[in-house]
Amino acid sequence: MERKNARKAREIVTPGEVLADADECRPGDNAYELDGKIRAGIMGIKTYVQNAVSVIPLHGCYMPVTGDTVIGIIYDLGPSNWMVDINAPYPAPLHVSEVPWKVEFGDTSRFLSVGDVVLLKILMVDESRKIQVTMKDSGLRKIEGGQLVTIAHSKISRVIGKSGSMIQMLKNMTDCRVFVGQNGRIWVDGDEENVAVAVEAIKMIEAEAQLPNLSDRVENFIESRLPQSGEDEEDTDIPADREESQ
Repeated sequence: MERKNARKAREIVTPGEVLADADECRPGDNAYELDGKIRAGIMGIKTYVQNAVSVIPLHGCYMPVTGDTVIGIIYDLGPSNWMVDINAPYPAPLHVSEVPWKVEFGDTSRFLSVGDVVLLKILMVDESRKIQVTMKDSGLRKIEGGQLVTIAHSKISRVIGKSGSMIQMLKNMTDCRVFVGQNGRIWVDGDEENVAVAVEAIKMIEAEAQLPNLSDRVENFIESRLPQSGEDEEDTDIPADREESQ
């Protein structure tokens, strides 16, 4: 049930909008109860954590949601875990039991070091905002090379596009590998010139996210910088469950 609820996290709500019945769950961050209904206190993204419904501000820090794929940066080591910056206001420890390697106590530095970039999944967020992350899932790993781009996490759905259309076009037209984290970080790898164009296109999407015909403008921009010579093969780097829900 929790996983199903987490998939509703991309629904945008406005102040006063009904989020749920009060007998179904309790109000969380930026939500309140009135007349038996839980309502949004601010404009933002509706999300469920445990048995609470909250609203994540459209602007501000990324608030982790169970099941999100994120890109993290190792900033500290312990004997049995690594501390990971996931662009959130709360610490995100990665325990040795949640990596695909057998790590002996005190041997963490042999596998991941400070500054390493990793692709993770949010395993759990409890009511006190304690976060657990994992690398033990398909496609999760240490990321090497390429360029890391950070944008507002609220614009990630526009970079992905409806049914993955925008990110697919971006990858096909630039011939780059692209991994998108729900925490506002995007990793791009490929030919240096193509990566530069892909990064510019991503920044363009962030800046013009609310304008109409965005896909056409991005396509024209990439075409002007990297003329297309033929049809590109379909790329399926991004999991289907990361599609834009709007």
